[in-house]
Amino acid sequence: MYVKELEVINFRNYSNLKIEFAKGLNILVGENAQGKTNVLEALNYLGALKSHRGNKDKEIIKWGKNKAYIRANGSRNIGDFTLEFLLSLESKKEIKLNGIKINKTSEVFGTVNSVIFSPEDLRLLKDGPDVRRRFIDNELNQLKPKYHHYLNQYNKVIQERNNLLKQRVNNTLIDIYDEQLSEFGSFIILNRIEFIKKLSIISKLLHRKITNGKEEISIQYKTDVKDVSLKDIKEKLYRLYKENIAEDIKKGYTSKGPHRDDLIIFINGVDAKSYASQGQQRTAALSLKLSEIEIIKGETGEYPILLLDDVMSELDLIRQKYLLDSLKDIQTFLTITSLNDIEKFNFDKKRVFEVYNGTINVKEI
Repeated sequence: MYVKELEVINFRNYSNLKIEFAKGLNILVGENAQGKTNVLEALNYLGALKSHRGNKDKEIIKWGKNKAYIRANGSRNIGDFTLEFLLSLESKKEIKLNGIKINKTSEVFGTVNSVIFSPEDLRLLKDGPDVRRRFIDNELNQLKPKYHHYLNQYNKVIQERNNLLKQRVNNTLIDIYDEQLSEFGSFIILNRIEFIKKLSIISKLLHRKITNGKEEISIQYKTDVKDVSLKDIKEKLYRLYKENIAEDIKKGYTSKGPHRDDLIIFINGVDAKSYASQGQQRTAALSLKLSEIEIIKGETGEYPILLLDDVMSELDLIRQKYLLDSLKDIQTFLTITSLNDIEKFNFDKKRVFEVYNGTINVKEI
């Protein structure tokens, strides 16, 4: 798949922008704070239906405006598509797919699949468990719309249960929430287990290539419920909530469940978070992000668009070369501050855009 054209109105620092992309490599070059990342944010919004920066919709609307608009024309194996978003300070966002209004966001998940790789992702290993859970959840949201629904419901119920725990209410009332959490949580855990199996196999192969066989990566899903059937996970999860109710009331929050799970990443059998060098951690992060691309290809039959936000300067020459050599069949969007190394980007279909203060011009090279 690929995105042919993007239009945004009152999005971040862009008042009105319409831009046509190449099928291959699209390079956005300019100094910092000119709007390069904002273009990638709009592109990623097409697949994630939210900002990868953690901002709410109202925070990505241009300052002083009430609404923002995003439109993309693209193509997939099944045909062309037009995806539109109208964001407002005063009402819920409106979504249209091929001119038809969509009422449920789950109905447009998968129209655009995207993988974004930014300097923050290079800290995937050394940051907290919430970062690694988000890495998993963002991927599953795109591949399985039902997962997005169950995850949202689980988070809502967790918040309600935590409110009750702080009020020290009776266990009978909390039991209602435990049943709901077991229902939603078992679906989340089972899908994470299946995803991590694929991630583990693919990342192991990619990591060997990047390191010339010198390093072996392995991934372990850290969870309190390790069963492999939905029924067994649901039952064990329910017991887990009940067994920890006294401790949860004391703490004022739910201490067990998929919202507390983590990914443990090992390099040559050693916990990478604690003992790997910065270079090893970055290589592992690169392996995980490239594995995302292959998993999406395996699930959908098409490569996603890839968004590389200022990561080239964070990688050494060997990792840069491996990354770029891996992207020949993928529509890629790359932000950089200088074209000095343009000869490295040996793509047949390439387009360079100069970004300055919310304006973009095609650059002849």
